[in-house]
Amino acid sequence: MSDTVGYLVTVREAIAVASRKLEVAGCDTPRVDAELLLAHVLASTRSELRADGRRQLSPSELADFERMVERREAREPLAYVLGEWGFRRLVLKTDARALVPRPETEVVVERCLTLLAGRDEPRILDVGTGSGAIALALAQEKSDAHVTGLDASSDALALAKENVERTGIRIELLQRDLFSGLPDGPWDVVVSNPPYVRPDEIDALPPEVGMWEPRLAVVGEGATATVARGALQVLRSQGVLVLEVADGEAARVAGLLRELGYGEVRITRDLAGRDRVVEGVRA
Repeated sequence: MSDTVGYLVTVREAIAVASRKLEVAGCDTPRVDAELLLAHVLASTRSELRADGRRQLSPSELADFERMVERREAREPLAYVLGEWGFRRLVLKTDARALVPRPETEVVVERCLTLLAGRDEPRILDVGTGSGAIALALAQEKSDAHVTGLDASSDALALAKENVERTGIRIELLQRDLFSGLPDGPWDVVVSNPPYVRPDEIDALPPEVGMWEPRLAVVGEGATATVARGALQVLRSQGVLVLEVADGEAARVAGLLRELGYGEVRITRDLAGRDRVVEGVRA
């Protein structure tokens, strides 16, 4: 794009060139990414870009766009490049201090809300809160809930605090390693998207995950089992544990919950039809 000295590039041309670069870089959705990046630069929308494809970019707009495309070419997650990402009804600040909020995690929130129906002023603990996505969504959509987000990373908690300020939603934030035990309850719901990638799997992950997202939030052997065991000690009777699990691990985790004594164990599929959420009720 920058080789067109003295020539004003149109929206359509900028997107076409960026799309080709991102495709070569191996990005899964190069044109969508290019459109989202340019829409961000122009404070516009993808549909508006398509309707105004002949608009010429100013030199400063083009320079900003090129810088963002270069970051995405390096396989930095799109959400980090944009600096924000949508999650349910929220738009959250996103950067390398925490995982990118993902669509499959929205199903975790949906299950929690379903299980909380009819419970007044429930106490919810989000273990490994990261950016605060789950905790904030639950506090927004279950307005009488008392929600606490827990994380071992001070960086992640700083980002979660910024999202608290950004959204104006009130939650409590605590720093603690989940392997040192969960905060005393009783909690109505313990929810977690714990790190579940094994160390020997990290090299097989997409660059966006393996190179850019925080390792502490990605790799964690035994974290799921630790949350499940810890929740038994702090959930109230008939309290619920809701876990996001790795693709292909739902049946194993469901079996673990049954072995630990949880009842009403259930597996829920994510938006792509994969078994993703496992839940169980403490007797």
